[in-house]
Amino acid sequence: MGGRNDEFAAVMKHVIRIFIFPFFRLESNGKENLPKKSAFILLPKHQRWEDIPLLSLAAPRFLYYIAKNELFKGPLSSWFLKALGGIPLNRQRPLESRTSLKGMIDLLRAGEGIVVFPEGTYYRNRMGPAHAGIVKLILSRLDLPFVPVGINYSRKGLRIQARIKFGKPLFADPGVPVDRFLDCVMKEIGELSGL
Repeated sequence: MGGRNDEFAAVMKHVIRIFIFPFFRLESNGKENLPKKSAFILLPKHQRWEDIPLLSLAAPRFLYYIAKNELFKGPLSSWFLKALGGIPLNRQRPLESRTSLKGMIDLLRAGEGIVVFPEGTYYRNRMGPAHAGIVKLILSRLDLPFVPVGINYSRKGLRIQARIKFGKPLFADPGVPVDRFLDCVMKEIGELSGL
């Protein structure tokens, strides 16, 4: 695991910036809430596919991303996504994702930041239900900060204004059920997203 290629990811950040600029105006707040060198989980709102490239531009460090297995089907797309930090997850057959999940835990132990979209798919302009599986797995092995992230889009003339807000890190209390912790996180994500 850990197939991200930081040199390639840096080049792609510039390419993304060039291609996104005519269509989006990016505003980000709260970068100081992200740990600079230690591990963390980013839990962003999932509004549309552009969330991922815009999040990579807004974050001050390279990240890994949990993504659905279907995106990694072809050899070229698999190499490309893994080079950018993609970690495939088969949601229909989780046992097939054991290697990816073990690799994710290893990356967190190595101090990396990992993006998990708690809704699992797009929910535009509303909050979807949280999927607790990965959060439960992480909490069963590690004690680290979970950073809620709000993402909001609005039209500003010809371009779309994308606002990304990194919230304050949250830690799960061992005495609180994971579902209740996740409810608090989702409420925070909704507030940061203006929903």
